[in-house]
Amino acid sequence: MTSTLEHETTDAGARPHAAAPKPSRVARWRVATRLARRQVQRTWVSSLLIMTLIALPIAGMAGAAVVVASMWGTSAEKADVELGRMQGWVEPVAVPGAGFWQSPWEPKWSGYPRNADGSETLPEGDIPSNPAAALSAGTETVEITSGQVLLDTTVGVTSAMAWAGDVSDPRFTGRFDLVEGRAPATDAEVLVTPATLARTGTVVGGTITASGQEYTVVGTLDMAQLTDAESALFFRDADRFEGGRWYLPELSLTWPEIQQLNGQGIIAYSRAVVLDPPAFAPPGDDGMWMTTPEEQELTGRWTLVLTLAAAGVAAAYMVVMLAGAAFAVSARRQQRALAVAASVGADTRDLRRIVLLQGTVLGAVGGLAGLAAGVGLAALVMRLTDSGSATQYWGFHLPWEMLLGILVFAVLVGTGAALAPARGVAKADTIQALRGARRPQKLSAARPLWGSLLLVIGVGITIVCGIAAAAVATSQTLGYDSPLRWLPTVGIIVGPIIAQIGIVLSGRWLLWLCSRVLSKLGIAARIASRDAVANGARTVPAFAAIGATVFAGVFALGMGGMITGQIARSYDYVAPVGTAYGTIYSRGPEALTPAQAADAAAAAEKVFRDVGASGTAAVARQQQYWAESEDDIPADRERAVVVTPERSLVDPAQGWSSGSELADPMNNISVIAVGDLETVTGIRLSSDQRRAYEAGAALVTDAGLVTDGTVEVAAWTERDWQYGRAPNNIFRPWPAESGNAGPEPVAPLWSKTLDAFVVSAREQGIGVAIAPSTATDLGLQTVPLVVFGAFAEPPTTDQSDRLNALSTGIATDAYDVSVWIERGPTSADVWLIPLLAGIAVIVLGASAVALGLARFERRPDDATLAAVGGTALLRRNIGFWQGLVIAGFGTFAGAAAGILPPIGFMLQSRTGTDQELFLADIPWWLLAALAVALPLLIAVVNWLVPPRHPDLTRRAAIA
Repeated sequence: MTSTLEHETTDAGARPHAAAPKPSRVARWRVATRLARRQVQRTWVSSLLIMTLIALPIAGMAGAAVVVASMWGTSAEKADVELGRMQGWVEPVAVPGAGFWQSPWEPKWSGYPRNADGSETLPEGDIPSNPAAALSAGTETVEITSGQVLLDTTVGVTSAMAWAGDVSDPRFTGRFDLVEGRAPATDAEVLVTPATLARTGTVVGGTITASGQEYTVVGTLDMAQLTDAESALFFRDADRFEGGRWYLPELSLTWPEIQQLNGQGIIAYSRAVVLDPPAFAPPGDDGMWMTTPEEQELTGRWTLVLTLAAAGVAAAYMVVMLAGAAFAVSARRQQRALAVAASVGADTRDLRRIVLLQGTVLGAVGGLAGLAAGVGLAALVMRLTDSGSATQYWGFHLPWEMLLGILVFAVLVGTGAALAPARGVAKADTIQALRGARRPQKLSAARPLWGSLLLVIGVGITIVCGIAAAAVATSQTLGYDSPLRWLPTVGIIVGPIIAQIGIVLSGRWLLWLCSRVLSKLGIAARIASRDAVANGARTVPAFAAIGATVFAGVFALGMGGMITGQIARSYDYVAPVGTAYGTIYSRGPEALTPAQAADAAAAAEKVFRDVGASGTAAVARQQQYWAESEDDIPADRERAVVVTPERSLVDPAQGWSSGSELADPMNNISVIAVGDLETVTGIRLSSDQRRAYEAGAALVTDAGLVTDGTVEVAAWTERDWQYGRAPNNIFRPWPAESGNAGPEPVAPLWSKTLDAFVVSAREQGIGVAIAPSTATDLGLQTVPLVVFGAFAEPPTTDQSDRLNALSTGIATDAYDVSVWIERGPTSADVWLIPLLAGIAVIVLGASAVALGLARFERRPDDATLAAVGGTALLRRNIGFWQGLVIAGFGTFAGAAAGILPPIGFMLQSRTGTDQELFLADIPWWLLAALAVALPLLIAVVNWLVPPRHPDLTRRAAIA
């Protein structure tokens, strides 16, 4: 740059030289850009590090944008999947002449005109069976019907989707695509999906059995909407299933024509209308509830933008901290070059501009690299996760406007990372930098007022808001729309964030306090801790990034642990974990006969044994009747329960959460043979309990039902139960003045007292169990309604799949069985392992960056130590303490701030209900591992990595 200094001669009579012209603003920017680019190229190692830090989150954001955008189908793509090459379809679904309407872009959004009160009255009349009469004469149609069939597989029977009609018509290409073979020529031939061949163990030319009939497989066919793993069949005869759609190969319907078809009870899908839909609102409706495809896509795009913005802010914080540390080191390395620029006329703005433009250049290059990597990563992810369904990824969509925004974001992040180092460079002493003096930095104990103030304010807000939230949660007078109901929750989250910011602002002072303690632990700890304080521009951003990560991780661990514990405490087991459970129910309004229930129970037990159950058991219960009128319930039907003592009844104002079906207070008696108790409940009785049970005592899992070692059994008619004349056996009666008091229950038909003993077993659903002989003595009318299957080991995925397949064959016209396996509450491992892995990766990465920069910047110091006799072990020990200070300080600060929100939410939950959270459910050992073990591991690894051989040729100018 040209000097701006003015020089004047001192000779008498001489004219002064004219002042040198100042360079233009454009010239200054041009020179600063050239210097920034050359500096980026010269320090390519640190530049590559900064570019990588910027590119990684950009790649993730770009990849997510592409993957999500590829899940949004365009109107043309959706029409191709729906129609293939056809022009549309029609389907009769409504009563003609009743004002039926449909949406132009989604025919299933349809209905009849609404009444004045907003309700919809279904008109009486017949739905057309064929739309041909509503179409113009000579219109070509291809009828396709669909339904389900029972398909025999290699392990049992499963339900499979099926289509019938001329699906091999080449005009269906894009919806139905022939993969191998030919179209069926007779009704005894069938096409299947490739997955069906593997599942049935057959090949093209072989046979399969569907719904009891044998068919020859003549080829395979792919349907656009099915995944590669789904089984489906395609028959020739379109009359196989009821209803159907008539596809239109040539006729392109307009919107007025579709509305005319609606008047005849027919909905229609038209390619032309879908690609250019008209404005539409349902009759008599403002249409606000019906969003157009454009509005749906806009909503999806804004959701993605907001999600990416939130993720970007978090990533930007990490990148600005770590890249800022790298820029700080790079800026110190170029102090002499910047001082030379200052000596020839560059002012402080020019120096700042040079460093800032380095960040801009690296942000742009890192952003471009990240975009390219993100697009490639998205393509790989889509390829690996593609299920084969055309509706999973409609195409490879590049949202250019979002990708451009992400690139601009990368440039801003790179520029922001260089902001603090640029300000520091502008304040540097030019003469000192030119002389090359390397005087030690003074360790300052100045305490930052704002940082300390924010730290105290953040902790105070969290505690105050936690207590306030607890008071608000139990308030009966505060309105539900009052801001006071959500402001404390906001404070519980915002308070710790403010505290975390306070820790960052106070970082150098806190490191100074730490160095006062560590200085007493030896020369290695003293050098490492003082180096951290002296180079706060490098160490504070590093531990701030680590602290932010650990803060989020500890917050998630704490809340996740408490919520998981709360869910586990309130989870209602129906059986011991790993036990198969089948509920028998009638398929019609009539109750099951004892013979029907016994047949269903025997069939279910056989299925359990076929799958590998080591033991099975059937539980008999009293059937409940659901009838439209009282006269439909037999007058002689009665139902007995173990009566809940008055002391155990629940206050009706508090509500009641239902538990297991078998512990229903209005049908809480299960009849179980003594030998089946362990299979059903997992409880092994003592010899005394076994004798008592066989002698007529009741096994009870809720101590609140037992009074002085007995329970009361009473019966009311089924009519009384269904029409409110029996006690609900749950709540205390409402006070008369409340206005909620119902009719007084009638007296029971009979009441008896049974001996009882209480057992404690968490993983089971039985309320009260009695022996079959006891049920006979009481005159209970029971049938088998529940079947259990115990396994020696938890059922595998294959066993579970086989159980689901075989259970479909149990159903008859009279009964069916719903089968599942008790898995217990969701394990915390589902979210815990990925969370810990993510935290560890980020902390290790941030530590590696910070410690790598520290090693790089300490090379002259290492040379000095070696020159005065410092051993390699001493330099290793310094590396150990550097790792412990940076990683340990960051994890400890993050953990201290991160545990505050869980404590606040724990205080908020103190409402006296079963939704309370407990600090004991937090995995404290994991928090200790994050705060203590992880930094120790990082420090040990840093010690194990040997320091570089010192360069003893380095010399520094003596100031």
